[in-house]
Amino acid sequence: MTNIPETGRTPRVQIRLVAIQILVLSLLGTLGGRLWYLQIREGDQYAKEASGNHVQQVVQPAVRGSILDARGAPLADNETRLVVSASRTDLLKMKDDGKAVLTKLAGVLGMRPKEVMEKVRLCDAETPQPCWNGSPYQPIPITDEATAKQALQIRERAEDFPGITAEPQAVRRYAGPGEANTAQVLGYLSPVTDEEIQQAQDTDSPYLRSDQVGRSGLERQYDKELRGKAGVTRYEVDNLGRVIGQAESDTAQPGSNLVTSIDARVQRVAEYELNEAMKEARKAWDRNTGEKYKADSGAVVVMEAKTGRIVAMASNPTYDPNAWVGGISAKDYKKLTGKNSNYPLLNRAIQGQSAPGSVFKVIPTAAAVNAGYSFNGPYDCSSSYSIGGQVFKNFESKGYGPISLGRALEVSCDTVFYRLSHEEWKRDGGTKPKKNTNDWFYKTAHQFGLGAETGIDLPNEVTGRVPDRKWKQDYWKANKDAWCKTGKRGGTYAEQIAYENCLEGNQMRAGDSVNYSIGQGDTLVTPIQMATIYAAISNGGTLYNPSVGKAVVSPDGKTVQEIEPKSHGKLPMNQKTLAEMDDALAGVATRGTAAWRFAQVGWPQDKIPMHAKTGTAEVYGKQTTSWFTTYTKDYAVVMTISQGGTGSGASGPAVRNIYDALYGVSDDGTINKKNALLPAPEKNLPKIQTDGSITPPKISKDPAEDQRASQKGETAPDEQQLAGTVATPTTENRDTRRRRRGSGGRRMLT
Repeated sequence: MTNIPETGRTPRVQIRLVAIQILVLSLLGTLGGRLWYLQIREGDQYAKEASGNHVQQVVQPAVRGSILDARGAPLADNETRLVVSASRTDLLKMKDDGKAVLTKLAGVLGMRPKEVMEKVRLCDAETPQPCWNGSPYQPIPITDEATAKQALQIRERAEDFPGITAEPQAVRRYAGPGEANTAQVLGYLSPVTDEEIQQAQDTDSPYLRSDQVGRSGLERQYDKELRGKAGVTRYEVDNLGRVIGQAESDTAQPGSNLVTSIDARVQRVAEYELNEAMKEARKAWDRNTGEKYKADSGAVVVMEAKTGRIVAMASNPTYDPNAWVGGISAKDYKKLTGKNSNYPLLNRAIQGQSAPGSVFKVIPTAAAVNAGYSFNGPYDCSSSYSIGGQVFKNFESKGYGPISLGRALEVSCDTVFYRLSHEEWKRDGGTKPKKNTNDWFYKTAHQFGLGAETGIDLPNEVTGRVPDRKWKQDYWKANKDAWCKTGKRGGTYAEQIAYENCLEGNQMRAGDSVNYSIGQGDTLVTPIQMATIYAAISNGGTLYNPSVGKAVVSPDGKTVQEIEPKSHGKLPMNQKTLAEMDDALAGVATRGTAAWRFAQVGWPQDKIPMHAKTGTAEVYGKQTTSWFTTYTKDYAVVMTISQGGTGSGASGPAVRNIYDALYGVSDDGTINKKNALLPAPEKNLPKIQTDGSITPPKISKDPAEDQRASQKGETAPDEQQLAGTVATPTTENRDTRRRRRGSGGRRMLT
């Protein structure tokens, strides 16, 4: 056997040792590099994060800014209340998830245990209100109406109420000055959600878990300005939670105040008149359906004609925005959102859309002139118009013979517009349209701003609808299968319509154009759109973006950021046509369909020229919608009532009463400026003092009159109303006016 010398194995052992040494050195080098990276290069960052694990934050909520009317009366502000809250985190640490504590708490507060427990459960897709949709880690308010006695019971027996706090907090209040509700315009607040916190964390306005945020109306639109910045004090604590020092502190910064163009006095009158008009409409008999009018909803807008600023905006049905303060109850939530609620949270002035009826006719009038037709005509206003054997009647089947477009507006002659739209439909090729159709009637509607948002500074505005060729094609594609499935030739009315739509629902038929020309068919508009259009006719043609916010003012009043009016276009007509249309709309109020609401009952037309247009829109399966659009040199006032009857019949008296209140018009037609709420738009802003007090703007409607009053030692007009109160005329006076103006009956005028 051959012996292998030991020296023969030495090189291999050495190689292995060297490899092991290299591996060990590599690992040590990697470890050292990692330690250098963590402790040297990124040391400060990790040290900061590590210290954060031992820092607790105490949040001091910022006081939310007030929302003021044009004269400084608070529409929304804050008040101190005793708030009882529960820490869900502490409750879940208990064996029974805190049920015993909450039951005991319910007894102290005079509430049902179930009601209290529902307040602290978290909202999700399957959990109905009431529930908590804020962060689960912040105190959840149980009530903001605790008495001092109840708060003392909780605080003195803290060992019986672990996780429960009772302390004074600033709580939102919707003041309703002079009973002006303004609910849909103001909106409401609710706690911020975790999702919202994540979305806003990298923005210039991040949320804290304690924040309340605006959910609708001005509260949402101007949430960033109103919210302010919460104060945060950070404490260093050890691993047992004991405070070992204060890291830093940020002082709370109160939110800014929002001054609006709303006048609370006019707002109250608008709300009252809309509600009264709906009540009166429900007393009237609808001869078409054989029952009384339902008058189930409505809206009114009072707008400054030269700026687009909103003086009043009311929607009915309405609600009390204070219902949301401190968390809404299940009963109140059902009232606001249930199937039988009629959805009072909707702002029907900007979200209610319906066929406009004859108030739409200013648009086909402008379209006809743009298409080359003479404003002066003459055009045959016959009692009816036939197309292919189908008869389209004038309202009440009344004819006026050859008339101008202006006279057609005054008497609201449908057949004039039937003929013009049918003629243009044929010029564009009829059912076989040309490659480049003019579509004057549809194009002009878009130029008037229809089918698009007006740009009002309120969230969730809807666009309405202009049923042009593109819309027809898109709508047909979306509904063709359903129409073809349910349609039946010679079936019921609905089945026959579905059958026809299945075959040719994408075609612009003659009947579509004819119905469209008088604001019927598939056309949809909103009250704010019509107010914008009629204000533009008043001011010379400028389409302003409606606005409610007038200025953002810092808490100390030193910084004022005014919100200037903005325009989104001009009316598509020259000044000659505009003047002719303006004269015709004045004729509506003096000798046309609205004369019985103005000229015939003492309106001072020579001093305050009134312009109007009435509308009665037919809706399939429902009663007619009442429309009344008006303007003076100062204001545009538009009212609509769903299933309310005729324009001048249902809405006319209420609109007249609003103007009487604005200008101080007496029953005999004389003007009493001392009774006028706002004879000219308010141009000045209220002044917010450094202590938070508010000085109303100085009113000077007529400098010469103010000087004469001063010389006589009298009070200048309207000074007695600067305190923010609203003097609502008595029901007896209102009823007297309605009887005098003949509102008890209904004349069938469009």
